[in-house]
Amino acid sequence: MPKSRLAYILLAIFLGTLGVHNFFAGYTGRGVTQLLLTLISFGFLAPVVWVWAIVEICTVTKDAQGVDFVN
Repeated sequence: MPKSRLAYILLAIFLGTLGVHNFFAGYTGRGVTQLLLTLISFGFLAPVVWVWAIVEICTVTKDAQGVDFVN
């Protein structure tokens, strides 16, 4: 079933440092990496991970199964 692009974007903006948007889209590896970078660095790398999440908003158009997001 297609996932909402709006939900993906909102999750990335508000919870991007924890990788929640990637878990939502099925990209578990990316989500775990973002979560660990934020937690292991005690939040010091959170701005870097947040920029990474913003880049993903602009570039990711499909979920992990290759299904396009719906608007």
